[in-house]
Amino acid sequence: MISIMKHMVHSEEMSEQNDILTTGEKKTERSTVMEQKVYKTMKLAGATNIAIGVVSLVVGIVTGILLLVTGGRLLARKSNILF
Repeated sequence: MISIMKHMVHSEEMSEQNDILTTGEKKTERSTVMEQKVYKTMKLAGATNIAIGVVSLVVGIVTGILLLVTGGRLLARKSNILF
């Protein structure tokens, strides 16, 4: 619990240091809010990309399995096919 508190204090110090621009001025409240919105949007976009990637992977695997099963059935029944 103490290490968490130390980390939180350290994080607050770091965020205060990050709020100072290279010109020595503090960031405005509006720019901090905009940064938070940007990070939230990036987080959502990243999560969406991961979800779409997992769905695509599953669809690809299922499609491959179905193709193998269908091909095997065709090969097994090739003597019954008349042309």
